Amino acid sequence: MFKNVFGSGFLVRTAHVILTWVITLILFLHDTELRKQEETGQLVQPVLFVLLVLVSVLLYFAVSLMDPGFILSDDSDLQFTLGVTEEQQDMIPPTTKSLRQRRCGHCLLQQQPMRSKHCQTCQHCVRRYDHHCPWIENCVGERNHRWFVLYLAVQLLVLLWGLHIAWTGFSYAPTWQLWLRTNGMLLAVAVLVALLSLIVLLLLGSHLYLVSLNTTTWEFMSRHRISYLKHCGADENPFDRGTFHNLWGFFCVWGTVVWEQVYFREGSDQV
Repeated sequence: MFKNVFGSGFLVRTAHVILTWVITLILFLHDTELRKQEETGQLVQPVLFVLLVLVSVLLYFAVSLMDPGFILSDDSDLQFTLGVTEEQQDMIPPTTKSLRQRRCGHCLLQQQPMRSKHCQTCQHCVRRYDHHCPWIENCVGERNHRWFVLYLAVQLLVLLWGLHIAWTGFSYAPTWQLWLRTNGMLLAVAVLVALLSLIVLLLLGSHLYLVSLNTTTWEFMSRHRISYLKHCGADENPFDRGTFHNLWGFFCVWGTVVWEQVYFREGSDQV
């Protein structure tokens, strides 16, 4: 289920964890409300904040190391030629009246499930591929997408809480020079946390929007090049089942979905 911890993303993950705990330590060392509550024995908020940071780190590692839905090829696929891009893959001749399978020319996968894509970085096809995230050094796909969204939500909560804590730690000084000398470190942390909060907010908002439409980042950005979407209308999404059902299916329904059955359904009624 999990990839090697000491793989190519080891430095990225280490930097993320170090930065997270360094910022947390700075918030405790300065004269913020966390430190004041700790000194007066009011430990509820400090403990909750540390636990929330810990949860965010654990979710980060879970999403980063989890199998996003890799599809392993077998020896019978060696007959196919390398070097064909995902968007240019041929359609395998129909096996039934309404079902066609796609072939991947990179990892020699003969029958590539619909909505999957080959990741050049991970060197595997990924089910319901969304994107490859350099932040977690892993793909976001069918198996870890909901955990990625949950991680973004928890991380945003941590960042906003941390920004509030940093704001409470600024102290008064008669001059700007003295103020910067006194609050410079805390100001740098606040600016960094504010920037990260904006990034995470935009990421979370965009993912929730796409999930509500039952589409992925890859499908949204490369619609005109994807074989099963480029013939659809600009506002047509063959996988859209309505906002409620899309959100329910994404967060509450576990297991692999056969998207070919949804795509090739009879008539135009939503499934």
